[in-house]
Amino acid sequence: MYKSLVMILAGGEGRRLYPLTRDRAKPAVPFGGHYRIIDFALSNFVNSGYFNIKILTQFMSESLNKHITTGWHLSPTVGHYIDCVPAQMRTGETWFKGTADAIYQNINIIEDENPDLVFIFGGDHIYKMDVRQMEKQHLEKGADITIAAVPYPTTEASNFGVIAVDSSLRVIGFQEKPKSPKPLPDRSDFALVSMGNYIFNRDILIQALKRDAKKESDHDFGKNVIPDALKSLKVFAYDFSSNNVPGIEEKEKGYWRDVGTLDAYWEANMDLVNVSPQLNLYNQQWPIRTVSSHLPPAKFVFANIEEQRVGYATDSLITEGCIVSGGKVDHSVLSPGVRINSFSSVEESILFDGVNIGRYAQVRRTIIDKDVDIPPKSRIGFDLEKDRKRFVVTEKGIVIVPKKTKFERMEES
Repeated sequence: MYKSLVMILAGGEGRRLYPLTRDRAKPAVPFGGHYRIIDFALSNFVNSGYFNIKILTQFMSESLNKHITTGWHLSPTVGHYIDCVPAQMRTGETWFKGTADAIYQNINIIEDENPDLVFIFGGDHIYKMDVRQMEKQHLEKGADITIAAVPYPTTEASNFGVIAVDSSLRVIGFQEKPKSPKPLPDRSDFALVSMGNYIFNRDILIQALKRDAKKESDHDFGKNVIPDALKSLKVFAYDFSSNNVPGIEEKEKGYWRDVGTLDAYWEANMDLVNVSPQLNLYNQQWPIRTVSSHLPPAKFVFANIEEQRVGYATDSLITEGCIVSGGKVDHSVLSPGVRINSFSSVEESILFDGVNIGRYAQVRRTIIDKDVDIPPKSRIGFDLEKDRKRFVVTEKGIVIVPKKTKFERMEES
């Protein structure tokens, strides 16, 4: 049996998710009401049977560290662990300069653990994956490096790193956000997009990192290490769309979302409230694990139809501790402890922990960060020109109300 070490990159600043990343790292951003983004990567490994996991942190890591130490406990008695590793400047006086440099600065961990295989995965994407199947292909093909990739329409692939492969899935080229992505050999309208997840043979990885560290480069796997490896190493792509998680439905295969922008993040959350979502959070054969909040069940109160004071939710995810008190919620995601007060309405929105919506307030197509108190009779998401004077508004018209927002007065309109 091969000895494996998992290293999850979780130090990203997530600038395109600002202001949600103003006080937290991107992998620590809440998702789906109940989870953090990093829970998906961790669940994939734990469900797949990998229990030696190092999480490399850097930017705004306090919230992420707390989440991991509170909710992710493995048994040290049998040698299992999930450890957060802060940036330590072990190799110089700089913080991580790229994904490869982050691993290089922690090369001592690889040397100490002495694994046969090193899994380097990102901690900021939404997907389900049985990692054992990727490892199986890696071993069967005798690969030095395997890259997880997912087929994307060529019209959309320009936003990602695109992998060119031959008919055996051996990587023959890599394009970073190309204007004209190279299509798959057997599907002219699809290209293989890198998921930023890699399996390396240990010695190959150590040699590649040391070689890259001596160069003037971005010290990035996709931009530098992988293109350099293609010259002499056996590098293969793993087609993620073939991955078969226990209990998965056919429509869910290949589901992978890079929630790197505010619009993409909002859309991925809205995917979950569809009647039959492509990502099934209710598959208990492959659970997405997270911190238990110990809050009471969600509650819906008041049925005063005559005065239209009815607490209800439709096509929504309502998590524990929420109280919908005489207001309505539609096509929205409510994190733990949210309060919706009488005669208010929330539509197509994402509310983080502890948000309070005042009486008669109306919120539409809005993301509201933790513990924000929306005053009575406020209207957000209806007049975007007015909203832009106070908040970030995305290209698709999603309003972002940041954490610690204080309202002196909200005009009625």
